[in-house]
Amino acid sequence: MARDFATAFYHSSAWKKTRNSYMRLGQGLCEPCLRKGRYTPAEIVHHKVHLSPLNIDDPTVTLDYANLERVCRECHAKEHPELYGEAFSRKPRWSFDDEGNVVPLEEPGIQGPVHF
Repeated sequence: MARDFATAFYHSSAWKKTRNSYMRLGQGLCEPCLRKGRYTPAEIVHHKVHLSPLNIDDPTVTLDYANLERVCRECHAKEHPELYGEAFSRKPRWSFDDEGNVVPLEEPGIQGPVHF
């Protein structure tokens, strides 16, 4: 969901190469979820410093790995509520244990694990 000023950048070969190479790092997992112990596939490479008309031509903002983060759709929506609204603000209902098994998470106000 690129803003008009960023459309050309997101279609550029420089961005596509950077995005693809960054996504391959860290086994393609969502970085915020991973910090919380959840193993969620990343779907988006997010700019920590959001792109704007003032920085869209600055490669230290647009293409530098230090400003990038692999995120799942839910984490990206949390970073951009102005774009996604509350539709993606749900909390995850499951995670994975150290062996890769699905583990239901408990939700506040509900006794025991959530069943799906």
